[in-house]
Amino acid sequence: MYRILVIEDDPDIRAELKLLLENALYEVDVIEDFTQIVSQAEACAPDLILLDIQLPGINGLSLCQDIRRKMDTPVIFVTSFNNAMDELNGMMMGGDDYITKPYHAPVLLARIAAVLKRTGKKGPQEDPYHFIWKDCELNMLDATLSCRGRSAELTKNELRICYNLFSRAGQIVSREELIDDLWDNQIFIDDNTLSVNITRIRGKLKDIGAGNMIETRRGQGYRI
Repeated sequence: MYRILVIEDDPDIRAELKLLLENALYEVDVIEDFTQIVSQAEACAPDLILLDIQLPGINGLSLCQDIRRKMDTPVIFVTSFNNAMDELNGMMMGGDDYITKPYHAPVLLARIAAVLKRTGKKGPQEDPYHFIWKDCELNMLDATLSCRGRSAELTKNELRICYNLFSRAGQIVSREELIDDLWDNQIFIDDNTLSVNITRIRGKLKDIGAGNMIETRRGQGYRI
């Protein structure tokens, strides 16, 4: 399992990134004390660093240079700065990639996997667009579920729900987490709508021969 260090001063974004990465099977460290950051980064010994540019008392671009003097760990800037010159500056200061907020979770995970691969490391999910659990495959690119040669198309809501379940296969995903994720991705959904979508996904799984894939854990949520 590979370790990612998150250097982000916004506590909500920091917590969101930590949850996203842990769900993608990475080990995650976060920095909350923004003094002696380089020393803290060395102590964590991460395989990759996610770095914001606007940090308390220090510019992330300069910090990247300081990190580069001590470590060869790949760095991805995750920042609200979104013009071409900002991205160029990030690359010139030693960054390996640059992604702007608000980011889309699958895109961020794909960028992380690409940087790990390019730097000679391999992440826990080699292909962030395809998830396979038992005989069933979720294809994020064409929004389909397939099993033993049969496939079913998914709506936008169903795709996000399946992504949450397949990316955390074997783990319980609560209804609250599913609703929060859908809302965060501008898919407006309530508790009743979630139940309807789960029922539809189960129907599609049944049609392709995987009818018992989703397990309901009463009072906890769902898992595959």
